Amino acid sequence: MPQSVREVLQAQGICELFPPQADCIREGVLEGKDILLASPTASGKTLIAELCALKHVLEGGGKVIYLCPLRALASEKFEEFKKYTAIQKPNGTKVSVGISTGDFDTADNWLAKYDVIVTTNEKADSLLRHRAEWMDSISAVIVDEIHLLNEAGRGPTLEIVLARLMQYNANIQILALSATINNVDEIAGWLNAKYIVTSWRPINLKEGVILQDEIQYKDNETRKIEQETRFTVINMVLNTLRNGGQALIFASTRKNAVSAAKQVASHMDKILIPKTGSKIVKKSLEEQTKSALEKEAHKILESGEHTQIGEELADLVRNGVAYHHAGLSGAQRSIIEQGFKDRKIKVLTATPTLAWGVNLPARTVIIQDYRRFEAGLGNYPIPVLDYKQMAGRAGRPKYDKFGESVIVAKTADEADFVMENYVLAKPERIWSRLAVEKILRTHVLSTIASDYAHTEEEIYEFFRKTFYAYQYDVKAIQNVIAKILRFLHDEEMIYVVGKDINATKLGKRISELYIDPLSGIIIRDALQTKPPVLTEFSLLQLIAHTPDMGPIMRPYQREMEKLADTLEEHQQEMLVETPSQRDYIGYADFLGEVKMAMVLNAWIEETSEDKLLERFNVQPGDLYRTIESAKWLLHAVERLSPIITNKNKEVTELSNELVERVSMGIKRELMPIVALEGVGRVRGRIIFNAGFQTMEDLKQASIEELTALPSVGPRLAKKIKEQVGGYDKKTEWEDLPATTKAPQETQQKGLFDF
Repeated sequence: MPQSVREVLQAQGICELFPPQADCIREGVLEGKDILLASPTASGKTLIAELCALKHVLEGGGKVIYLCPLRALASEKFEEFKKYTAIQKPNGTKVSVGISTGDFDTADNWLAKYDVIVTTNEKADSLLRHRAEWMDSISAVIVDEIHLLNEAGRGPTLEIVLARLMQYNANIQILALSATINNVDEIAGWLNAKYIVTSWRPINLKEGVILQDEIQYKDNETRKIEQETRFTVINMVLNTLRNGGQALIFASTRKNAVSAAKQVASHMDKILIPKTGSKIVKKSLEEQTKSALEKEAHKILESGEHTQIGEELADLVRNGVAYHHAGLSGAQRSIIEQGFKDRKIKVLTATPTLAWGVNLPARTVIIQDYRRFEAGLGNYPIPVLDYKQMAGRAGRPKYDKFGESVIVAKTADEADFVMENYVLAKPERIWSRLAVEKILRTHVLSTIASDYAHTEEEIYEFFRKTFYAYQYDVKAIQNVIAKILRFLHDEEMIYVVGKDINATKLGKRISELYIDPLSGIIIRDALQTKPPVLTEFSLLQLIAHTPDMGPIMRPYQREMEKLADTLEEHQQEMLVETPSQRDYIGYADFLGEVKMAMVLNAWIEETSEDKLLERFNVQPGDLYRTIESAKWLLHAVERLSPIITNKNKEVTELSNELVERVSMGIKRELMPIVALEGVGRVRGRIIFNAGFQTMEDLKQASIEELTALPSVGPRLAKKIKEQVGGYDKKTEWEDLPATTKAPQETQQKGLFDF
């Protein structure tokens, strides 16, 4: 490696390679060889990815794409790569790193200037559909968490992206990173790669089962812990904290994660912390830690609208405890993650999804339950691979000499069961999840619409490159593909001339918009039969009816009557036909869509997060994901409307407006004000209600008048004036008292910006 790379690593204290890293070097990862590395968490996979990427950039003049399964993970990898941006390339320019995870309706040509591009699998799929020209320059692809091929939701997209990149450039280098899995050889065979499998970890992992006060480890060693309370989990946490560790508790549901956090917090006053040169004294937390935690609690309270969840979380953080699940806002999750990484938060409870996300190691991992609720199955045992991912979070590099993971058992029989079926078991084989019509139809359409194939044989030829075809043979899905082609033809998304198959204008646009063809059909059919009255609710209910909107907000029994009344009130506005009440499941699902439309409608009417939680039981994280999906689908409605019929100008304009209103959660009257940088829905409403309702009003206002408003400090007032004009006097800022100029507001960014 160039000396400049060595210097960056040495500055971080990295002076030698871990064994798995050395194995990759010996197998030729820096010589362009395709490699699949399967090793435990914290074994150094990311460093090998960095060295491989920099080799391409600095010596080969190439471009590298880094694929991640989650946005949070992509952001984490982007930050890690940024340490190399001071390095100079042979042409005199510096190494550049870019990230792109959103907006699926663009080729993102601005990414052409970056050497390393970090992106999600879905975004990479979208870029390939748009035939982004800069992708011709990609010489290496790094695939993080390739074992997620097994995941029904995200796996097929990753599989298609890799097959497409191999089709795109037969000489592209593939570096795939994986947890330890059962059929590494099979995935490596598909990728035509060498594979390296290791169980080596920089920190030894002790896996076991805890029953009451005794831990039985997989190596037959046992250990007793003090029974200070009647709760096994609490006793394990207290034992960990007293020995200077952090604890990560995995609970099966959000409710259980919150409950566990509250339970732990109520016992934090039992912790004994030794002080150098003095006797052990009874304290809840060290004084300096309490001060740091108060700051973390303040960050949570200031991260968005003041809500009950935010206050509850802040109270827990003051005690060194927090919970983490998908119901929290992105800002709240980020604060908690960083607080745990910085060792300020001592105990974190989480749902199992955290095990697949950002890197949050702890001294001790406690798995409360090996079952998880699955729709239609009830409480179902988790896969061994999921257990191994959770257990693998045990052990903090640089802080711990070992990591400890325990599953809680309630009886001796259960202890034997989990020891045999989880602790001592091998992870399951990874299987392709591609051959499902619902999943496959979007990829068949994109193959045609993006000009990767134009005959039936060419389509089959592409799908022969998939992991599914490697495992089963493409003949196993030819019938499904043929059925999908007939469906796309009947729905006028493709047309056939002789043997040539091409996408229609509608089919191509649906593919570029990255929506399910079925969503496109629902939108098309609805817009061809416009209702007597077109309102915001019309479009919100329409997008809620599409499969791309995600899980239905299933109505509680107590809500059914009210939802039915709402449906009746809005009947003249409906773009989608209401199913018969005799179809109980279909009708209940439809009411769930009505509920989702009501949530979005309440959001754009500026209903607070607390009120949304109270009225609909919608938590901030779920609201955020619903908003993101709604923005995307409303954009699709806007773009498809002129193609479907030229009489839809009203729909086009309304959907365009709704994209902005849903994004910010505002009434129409606030749109000009919240377009200003630094002004969100809450501050925008304060400014509007104070009488500054137009750009001209703000232009005429003085900085003193704006500064006097709640949540609008002098610096934001100055920024507003600079954006609207009317800030001509240089003395206007200079004449303000020094105390007034001092920052008085916390500037927030993102969806829940004030």
